[in-house]
Amino acid sequence: MAIDLKLIDKLLGDYKKPEDIIGKNGLLKQLTKALLERAMQAEMSEHLGYGKHDPAGNNSGNSRNGKTTKTLKGDFGEMPLETPRDRSGSFEPKMVAKGQTRFTGFDDKILSMYARGMSTREITGHLEEIYGVEVSPTLISNVTDAVKDEVTAWQNRPIDAVYPILYLDALYVKIRDTGHIQNRAIYVAIGVNMQGRKEVLGLWMGQAEGAKFWLQVLTELNNRGLRDIFIACVDGLKGFPEAIETVFPKTQVQLCIVHLLRASLNYVSWKQRKQVAADLKPVYRASTAEEAQLRLEEFAIKWDRPYPTIAQMWRRNWDHVTPFFAYPAEIRKVVYTTNAIESLNMSLRKVIKTRGSFPTEEVAMKLLYMGLEHIAQKWTMPVQDWKAALQRFAILFGDRLPAEAPG
Repeated sequence: MAIDLKLIDKLLGDYKKPEDIIGKNGLLKQLTKALLERAMQAEMSEHLGYGKHDPAGNNSGNSRNGKTTKTLKGDFGEMPLETPRDRSGSFEPKMVAKGQTRFTGFDDKILSMYARGMSTREITGHLEEIYGVEVSPTLISNVTDAVKDEVTAWQNRPIDAVYPILYLDALYVKIRDTGHIQNRAIYVAIGVNMQGRKEVLGLWMGQAEGAKFWLQVLTELNNRGLRDIFIACVDGLKGFPEAIETVFPKTQVQLCIVHLLRASLNYVSWKQRKQVAADLKPVYRASTAEEAQLRLEEFAIKWDRPYPTIAQMWRRNWDHVTPFFAYPAEIRKVVYTTNAIESLNMSLRKVIKTRGSFPTEEVAMKLLYMGLEHIAQKWTMPVQDWKAALQRFAILFGDRLPAEAPG
């Protein structure tokens, strides 16, 4: 729609500084108010079937009945708005709905800030500073509570039957419970689907990370449609492999190398961490399990005296380290380098780090879900070198590939 430039020039006749246009009471705010009120008057005319002051409205059974004033909150700050009424009370404006007190998109700003980990106090201060809008903590809570139904639907949605790779891990949050602060484990499952895209399958909260709880998680995934996993990448939790094999007996359990490295370095002084990490690299970068065994023995000869626990830890978990070496380079690369769960947990920790603790488990899950939605928006591309890996999966697990698997 073309806009009359002469009209614009007329409106800008008194323009002297940017605030005259975009300021608290600037031209844009005045125009927005005038347009909204004019649009609602037009909606009223359409609803009644005749225009204002039109004789056709005489004895029509319904007519205009003054106006009500409401205040809308949004990017322009607070804006008083006059909404027309009809005598029968049947008019339902579309431009600004009954009961609406915030501009379309204003709630999205609150949700976006909340998803980035901003506290209620920070959101309140930001909206007041930037837009001149006073927003109560109750309003922010009500807006964010609207996602609770989304969380429930998302957590119970059907999932794919096959995920070539599944990452399982837990992170911790603090919950205030009857005056005490307690740690809660948040269980996270990420699948890499047949198209090579990462997908969070769910979030679960438990008292602490344990194999029994993971068994419940895996059973729930199975009930939601998951039938097969080729490789499950997990941490070194005792009983974890058995829990996976109980529900998915064909799945190859692979110990997460990053977890093992981190656990190894926990025993090392800060000055020697870099060298120890460098000396462990030939172990997990070996071409075969036999070569990895030789490199581990070389590591033990050099480091057993100051840090005997490290080599012992690798030997103790060797049965779930060595499957990695049976895979070709294409599969090793996507399993190891994507390391999706570590990346996700790091992002989620950034979201929750501003909160010392949460008042309830529900509030914590709400924030984690919203943070997850924000993070997952970046997951638009398949993991690197996925096609090469998928070809290898087809050779190794061809009888287990779904019929509609991508070529």
